[in-house]
Amino acid sequence: MKTRIVRIGNSQGVRIPKSLLEQTGLADEVELEVRDSTIIIKPAGRPRVGWDDAFSKMAEHSDDELLDPAIADSEWDNSEWTW
Repeated sequence: MKTRIVRIGNSQGVRIPKSLLEQTGLADEVELEVRDSTIIIKPAGRPRVGWDDAFSKMAEHSDDELLDPAIADSEWDNSEWTW
Protein backbone atom coordinates (compact mmCIF):
# COMPACT_ATOMS: atom_id res chain seq x y z
CA MET A 1 0.00 0.00 0.00
CA LYS A 2 1.39 3.40 -0.91
CA THR A 3 0.67 6.63 0.89
CA ARG A 4 2.10 10.13 0.98
CA ILE A 5 4.01 12.00 3.64
CA VAL A 6 1.92 14.99 4.69
CA ARG A 7 2.79 18.22 6.47
CA ILE A 8 1.58 18.45 10.09
CA GLY A 9 2.60 21.83 11.49
CA ASN A 10 6.39 21.99 11.45
CA SER A 11 6.61 18.20 11.18
CA GLN A 12 5.55 15.60 8.68
CA GLY A 13 3.51 12.46 9.10
CA VAL A 14 1.92 9.47 7.46
CA ARG A 15 -1.77 8.66 7.65
CA ILE A 16 -2.25 5.00 8.51
CA PRO A 17 -5.47 3.47 7.15
CA LYS A 18 -7.88 2.04 9.71
CA SER A 19 -7.63 -1.44 8.20
CA LEU A 20 -3.87 -1.52 8.84
CA LEU A 21 -4.32 -0.29 12.40
CA GLU A 22 -6.88 -3.02 13.04
CA GLN A 23 -4.60 -5.71 11.58
CA THR A 24 -1.62 -4.63 13.67
CA GLY A 25 -3.39 -3.75 16.90
CA LEU A 26 -1.68 -0.36 17.08
CA ALA A 27 -3.44 2.07 19.38
CA ASP A 28 -2.78 5.49 20.87
CA GLU A 29 0.94 5.19 21.64
CA VAL A 30 3.61 3.65 19.44
CA GLU A 31 7.38 3.38 19.40
CA LEU A 32 9.36 4.37 16.34
CA GLU A 33 12.66 2.76 15.45
CA VAL A 34 14.98 3.12 12.49
CA ARG A 35 16.67 -0.03 11.25
CA ASP A 36 18.56 -0.21 7.97
CA SER A 37 16.94 3.00 6.63
CA THR A 38 13.50 1.60 7.49
CA ILE A 39 11.09 3.14 9.99
CA ILE A 40 9.54 0.50 12.23
CA ILE A 41 6.30 1.33 14.07
CA LYS A 42 5.40 -0.95 16.96
CA PRO A 43 3.09 -0.82 19.98
CA ALA A 44 4.55 1.15 22.87
CA GLY A 45 5.93 -1.06 25.58
CA ARG A 46 4.53 -0.80 29.03
CA PRO A 47 7.05 0.29 31.65
CA ARG A 48 7.99 -2.29 34.25
CA VAL A 49 6.36 -5.22 32.46
CA GLY A 50 7.60 -8.43 34.06
CA TRP A 51 8.94 -6.79 37.21
CA ASP A 52 6.59 -8.83 39.45
CA ASP A 53 8.03 -12.09 38.11
CA ALA A 54 11.59 -10.80 38.34
CA PHE A 55 11.11 -9.73 41.96
CA SER A 56 9.55 -13.09 42.85
CA LYS A 57 12.54 -14.93 41.37
CA MET A 58 14.92 -12.63 43.24
CA ALA A 59 13.13 -13.44 46.51
CA GLU A 60 13.35 -17.18 45.80
CA HIS A 61 17.13 -16.85 45.43
CA SER A 62 17.52 -14.38 48.35
CA ASP A 63 18.71 -11.72 45.92
CA ASP A 64 16.23 -9.16 47.24
CA GLU A 65 18.21 -8.03 50.26
CA LEU A 66 19.80 -4.60 50.71
CA LEU A 67 23.41 -4.30 49.62
CA ASP A 68 24.27 -1.72 52.27
CA PRO A 69 24.33 -2.77 55.91
CA ALA A 70 21.54 -1.50 58.12
CA ILE A 71 22.37 1.73 59.94
CA ALA A 72 21.60 1.82 63.64
CA ASP A 73 19.16 4.46 64.78
CA SER A 74 20.77 7.58 66.16
CA GLU A 75 19.49 9.82 68.92
CA TRP A 76 18.49 12.34 66.23
CA ASP A 77 16.52 9.63 64.38
CA ASN A 78 14.68 8.72 67.55
CA SER A 79 13.93 12.21 68.84
CA GLU A 80 13.78 14.52 65.80
CA TRP A 81 12.45 12.42 62.94
CA THR A 82 8.75 11.68 62.48
CA TRP A 83 7.72 8.74 60.35
